[in-house]
Amino acid sequence: MSQISSLRKIHFISIGGSVMHNLAIELHLKGFAVTGSDDEIYEPSASRLAKYDLLPAITGWFPEKITSDLDAVILGMHARQDNPELARARELGIKVYSYPEYIFEQSENKQRVVIAGSHGKTTITSMILHVLKYNKRVFNYLVGAQVEGFDNMVKLSESAPLIVIEGDEYFTSPLDPTPKFMHYQPHIALISGISWDHFNVFPTWESYVKQFELLADSLPKAGAIIFDETDDMLDVIGQKERADVVNKPYNAHPSKIIDGKTVLITAEHGEVPVLVFGAHNMKNISGAYAVCERLGITDEEFYAAIQTFKGASKRLELLGSNATVNVYRDFAHAPSKVEATTAALKGQFPDRTLVACAELHTFSSLNKVFLKQYRRKLNAADVAVVYFNPQTVEHKRLEPISEEDIRTAFKRDDLRVFTDSAELVTFLKSLKWQEANLLMMSSGTFGNIDLGELVDVILG
Repeated sequence: MSQISSLRKIHFISIGGSVMHNLAIELHLKGFAVTGSDDEIYEPSASRLAKYDLLPAITGWFPEKITSDLDAVILGMHARQDNPELARARELGIKVYSYPEYIFEQSENKQRVVIAGSHGKTTITSMILHVLKYNKRVFNYLVGAQVEGFDNMVKLSESAPLIVIEGDEYFTSPLDPTPKFMHYQPHIALISGISWDHFNVFPTWESYVKQFELLADSLPKAGAIIFDETDDMLDVIGQKERADVVNKPYNAHPSKIIDGKTVLITAEHGEVPVLVFGAHNMKNISGAYAVCERLGITDEEFYAAIQTFKGASKRLELLGSNATVNVYRDFAHAPSKVEATTAALKGQFPDRTLVACAELHTFSSLNKVFLKQYRRKLNAADVAVVYFNPQTVEHKRLEPISEEDIRTAFKRDDLRVFTDSAELVTFLKSLKWQEANLLMMSSGTFGNIDLGELVDVILG
């Protein structure tokens, strides 16, 4: 019996997670009997699970869902160690996987490519998937955002010889503090850059960097490490001698901006127009190119495909535009991402006023000790705005932070700080929107503001 079809009845603990719900849908589509539980399920997970009749009728944990006829339980990282469903599964001796362990088991006989790094990994993974699909390759994948042309964020099949995985450094599950990417055992690993994040798990810069060194050191003979050579720490890790492992450094792809549009400069194919922009995306293109080259994609195939890549969901995503105004949203939720995204948009439209809004939402970004990592990260913006919800700080059991704490951390005296989403919306609507761009950066929702309505008002 094949690996994929050997487990037919599976229960998901924390089914609402971004990868978890996509894996649940993928197994459901394969004919598996899938059930799940969660204590909170947000959009778009809720609607997508409901579409396949996988949305739990009631939120919460129900040990009675864990029955002896289950083939396996997949445990999400947001569950707690004392989860009652987990306790019941262990009592019954049911196999418990984290999703990285499960993905590895289903791809053990495939060529495995893992895209890692503090920033850019979702975009690079998405670029590779786009190029492979454009060129009609057969492959499996796991990616952390919705990508145009792909119905689901996870694909597992027996026939595909290759799987491309977005691998993050955050811990695997409540039972396993190992970074997720260590479970995938890649043959090819790309590391896009290292900028301290996940302060709650890696309290020091050194402990954070160590995870990426472990990934690089884990590569097998005949493996390859592809890395951004402009990242000083990563260059040290990437250039380290490893027996029979290929080192492949990359940097930003040559490009230029013509009338607000970016074109790649190539030796063989002339100027190649692309739909993405910014220095980081030029690096992302080079990284994706290096991976695709090792997978047998030719120059001609790569450049033909990359022209139509529109970006991953919420990664410098254009929400609306008119003749003089563009509105973007971005998932930027860490200092390096806020800086890179803001600089990219200002560089693309240097003559337009840039209004950049960042929501502090994650554990790291709301931590007083870590907050200073945001020093000058909004300097590229003409109007810089930060929003945070004091209730989120309280919910995460962190020390309260003040508006002055944030101004001091960002080192910007004219920084506008909001703790009320309605006041933020009122402020944005009051600005003069002409020859200006708005950038909304968050892994959250800015207090559930209606972005569609805001865009409509701004664009008039």
